[in-house]
Amino acid sequence: MVMKGRTVLALLLMTMIASVLVTLTLADLFIMPGGKAGGARASLSALADGAGEGGGLAKEEEKKLDAVMDLIETKFFREVDREGVVDGAISGMLASLDDPYSVYMEGDTAEHFSQSIEGSFTGIGAEVTMEDGKVVIVSAIKGSPAERAGLLAKDVVVSVNGTPLAGLSLNEAVGKIRGPKGTKAKLQIVRGSAAQPIQLLVVRDDIDVETVYAKLREDGVGVIEIRQFSLHTAERFKEELAKLEKEGMKGLVLDVRNDPGGILPVVIEISQHFVPKGKKIVQVEDREGNREETRSQGGGKPYPLAVLINKGSASASEILAGALQESAGAVLIGENSFGKGTVQVSYNKTLGDGSLVKMTIAKWLTPAGNWIHEKGIKPNIAVPPSPLYTVARLSMEKELKQDMLGDQVKSLQTMLAGLGYKPGRTDGYFSAATVEAVGAFQQEHGLPATGSVDRKTGEAIEKAVVKWLQDDRNDVQLRKAIDEISRKI
Repeated sequence: MVMKGRTVLALLLMTMIASVLVTLTLADLFIMPGGKAGGARASLSALADGAGEGGGLAKEEEKKLDAVMDLIETKFFREVDREGVVDGAISGMLASLDDPYSVYMEGDTAEHFSQSIEGSFTGIGAEVTMEDGKVVIVSAIKGSPAERAGLLAKDVVVSVNGTPLAGLSLNEAVGKIRGPKGTKAKLQIVRGSAAQPIQLLVVRDDIDVETVYAKLREDGVGVIEIRQFSLHTAERFKEELAKLEKEGMKGLVLDVRNDPGGILPVVIEISQHFVPKGKKIVQVEDREGNREETRSQGGGKPYPLAVLINKGSASASEILAGALQESAGAVLIGENSFGKGTVQVSYNKTLGDGSLVKMTIAKWLTPAGNWIHEKGIKPNIAVPPSPLYTVARLSMEKELKQDMLGDQVKSLQTMLAGLGYKPGRTDGYFSAATVEAVGAFQQEHGLPATGSVDRKTGEAIEKAVVKWLQDDRNDVQLRKAIDEISRKI
């Protein structure tokens, strides 16, 4: 995950929702391109309207479930919450599908989910999924405290405030992570092949979030960052794009790094600006293999286009990247994207009590027919981020000294090296060279040159890293995209 400098200090908190991403949502209708409910216009639309096969429980099935409920209520050794038992049964039905994106949400969780679609969030600012029984970060949303704390795509959340998440459902785990505004979530995470878990502290909050940020550089290259595809993102994007074009933009960089996705019609509407009329934007395939193609009604743009992607670019972000790469001649720059190629619909009216079922009803394919699920989209130009963008933060639970060994020392060395000092090694052993590098940093920042890292020195190093991240000149992926556009202008 790349942490954009200007977002690192933001104190925004967004929702932690149990569903990961939303490519189709809003009531019980399959939302067709253009934002209109498709009704029964096509087979996929019929599926989303609940017109599937089966027609509910057979008498024998209903009788079986009634018998189990009766046993629980009359024979279980203590009184039970009937509503909780029913919720558990529904959750079990969805879990049996073995699809992390098909979930049941009780009233409170469903409300948070709906707020996330509208662009109003409460939580820590991360999208999650369940993989092999583990809670895995899809992306820390740009500008969120989760990003500021250093959460990365593919991080595994082991515990929250000392409570293990093993054995919990995704909804239950999310309930542990979410909390009231201003409270703290101490997350223990496992990252890659690291030997020891990492401790991260995130402060929860709520805020309405802008999803589109745009600027025009002096060289005529425009940069538009899309942080999430929520209800009003297409409208905001259209406004910002028109503004840049009016100001004389000669080329455009679209930045969807760490954008976890959103609503399908929104990303289609944005794609229309760049994909020439008649060319495919996306294909959606149901379980019978029937495909619906969405073709552009737009006219394309005369200027060059680049798209920035990384491991945290998922779902709708990948739809946009694939459409612009294959149908609009855009160059993709950065890292392989997350790899989520399925479509969900939220059924929030069917149950009638404020809860909802979000279910995968189809898979989506790029214009060329590629299914990127669990593989991601490969950039045309691979540019890994600087280690400073992904390094784990210093917990400073204890002073770091010479001859110590561990992941915290490794993070310290990575930070020092990225800031221009010479720790001698970055393998986690606090060597004599690392002592000298720490001393040099301390001298330059008016601190006692002890060569050890106490809390004050650790905070100074973190502050220096944040300052480094705030400088776009250090964003090698963005620099490469701008160079590519400038070369074509």
